[in-house]
Amino acid sequence: MPDINTIRIATRGSALALAQANMIFAQCRKAFPQLNFEIKILKTTGDKLQTQGVKPGQSLPKGLFTKELEVALVKNRADLAVHSLKDLPTELPAGLTLGAITKREDPREVLLYRDQSDRRGFAPGLTIAQLPADLTVATSSPRRKAQLLRLRPDWNIIEIRGNVPTRLDKLAIDPQIDATVLAHAGLRRLDFEAGKDGLLRGDAVPDGTCATIVETSEMLPCVGQGAIGIEIRENDERIAKLCQRLNHFNTQVCAEAERSFLSAMGGGCQSPVAAHAEVRREKTHMPGLSFGDGTQYSESTVTGELDESQALGQALADQVKANL
Repeated sequence: MPDINTIRIATRGSALALAQANMIFAQCRKAFPQLNFEIKILKTTGDKLQTQGVKPGQSLPKGLFTKELEVALVKNRADLAVHSLKDLPTELPAGLTLGAITKREDPREVLLYRDQSDRRGFAPGLTIAQLPADLTVATSSPRRKAQLLRLRPDWNIIEIRGNVPTRLDKLAIDPQIDATVLAHAGLRRLDFEAGKDGLLRGDAVPDGTCATIVETSEMLPCVGQGAIGIEIRENDERIAKLCQRLNHFNTQVCAEAERSFLSAMGGGCQSPVAAHAEVRREKTHMPGLSFGDGTQYSESTVTGELDESQALGQALADQVKANL
């Protein structure tokens, strides 16, 4: 029988997933010093497929990175599962629910490229508009690809796989890659930082890696980007009460609006769809966009009350669809 005073936190084994699980672990220890907590590391189907290699153009559905953690919850081998919210499908398995959404980290993207000291590099601090034509940018995200090509149709987009350190290494050594785009939240949680001098700082960062933060007005992030979702069993009142201490209300409101939009669009992480909700003056403000089948583009913005997240997401989806 499991120790009822030990709360088991399930997570993937990637560096970012472990960093996020350790954040939640520390928050739990501080809020509930009388309880014991342990981290259970599980390898998901998505992790295994990434290790084996993915064919060019092949996408991995969101659920492949969450299934094993959800099975552990259902079978009572874990009490809560820690996910990057952007990886969590909008439809959860029966019997499971989102117990908490933690305070959002910076949701913006970061454009990474080599500096001039390398074979083909550019000055630090350049924006998307300032970089030259015929740049080869590596990304596996259809959303990033579509938005980059909207801004710079003269660029070449190619596939890239692997975790954050792997992608940084590929950028440093692969002559076919001039730049890549990563989430600022993931970089920060791995103790990397885009410095004011335009360079990426942190342990094991390849020398001469430039980092330009891209504003959301220029490139909208993935739904849920920067937030951590804590999944639990639906009727587990003890863990639900614990999660109330971890939840961040404004982030929850915004994330629920974004996820409602994504669900109404009928998309997942492989769809070129994006949205970013913010609380402004006690209202939820949310722009969103879709590239449809890749040949069309539509964007819109909605504003509503904080308790209208579901309806707001649906309204934004209706407006975006109407213009496709």
